[in-house]
Amino acid sequence: MKIARYERDRTVHSGVVQDGLIHPLPSGTRVLDLLTERPSVESLLVGDPVPVSAVRLLPPVRPASIRDFITFEKHVEGSYKGVGRGKVPDQWYEIPTFYFTNPHAVIGAHDPVPVPPGCTRFDFELEVAAIVGRDGFNLSVEQAREHIVGYTIFNDWSARDLQTHEMKIGLGPAKGKDTASTLGPYLVTADELEPYRRGDRLDLRMTVSVNGSVLGTDSLANSAWSFEELLAYASRGTWVGAGDVLGSGTCGDGCLVEFWGRAGRIDPPPLRPGDVVTMTVDGLGTIENTVVEGVPAHPVPPARRVAR
Repeated sequence: MKIARYERDRTVHSGVVQDGLIHPLPSGTRVLDLLTERPSVESLLVGDPVPVSAVRLLPPVRPASIRDFITFEKHVEGSYKGVGRGKVPDQWYEIPTFYFTNPHAVIGAHDPVPVPPGCTRFDFELEVAAIVGRDGFNLSVEQAREHIVGYTIFNDWSARDLQTHEMKIGLGPAKGKDTASTLGPYLVTADELEPYRRGDRLDLRMTVSVNGSVLGTDSLANSAWSFEELLAYASRGTWVGAGDVLGSGTCGDGCLVEFWGRAGRIDPPPLRPGDVVTMTVDGLGTIENTVVEGVPAHPVPPARRVAR
């Protein structure tokens, strides 16, 4: 089943997507409750279906939190060079590392994406995200699978120049990842992707294009950890909740900075207003965002040093 959140006539709705049509669910339906309680969805559908093309698709969930992992070795090798961090550290192979990104900055599958203030090296990142359907604490890998209700495409937009500058402080990315993240086009339930399962991995082909030209392809099966393992690690000694989003991390050849790192030069060029970024993943669909001008960077003073 595919679930969409969408805006029509300035009102937000949810519905089931079939053959290019959205069949509305009753007003106030909590999609995550629907997916965990598993009632007969057909009995809940109300009103006439509407074409997907006639509505604005919203992120399929309103994330409670977003943990974004880094799980593709090919991506790590290229991107570490691209942001001046050198070789892959031994610690990467030991634990599935993540950072928290901004749940308030998510945009829909076809929304415009603004260039971050002060950014001159804007980049995309092709990922898949898992959606947590119910709360859990200290989950095992086996338990974690029952807490994942669906998947969607995730684009972790990145200001590489801001990211490179701020990560010298040692805390990880912040404003370099803060302007936008695309989720969409739909929440695809986990059972619908079972035909793609190869052991504990989903063999989903992932492709990204800029202005119609393919730049990178990979498979989600090449991730170093499964989503069940990511969720088990995320929940270690703490709570995860319904609506939490787990990003797979960028696939191999899934962003510009990888190419920059391998080539030693800024080629292909960074994104500019007017560029169109298209991402397609087997079983999940396609998202397409156009880059637009952002707001200017307002000044913030440097640190006020204390006399010693």
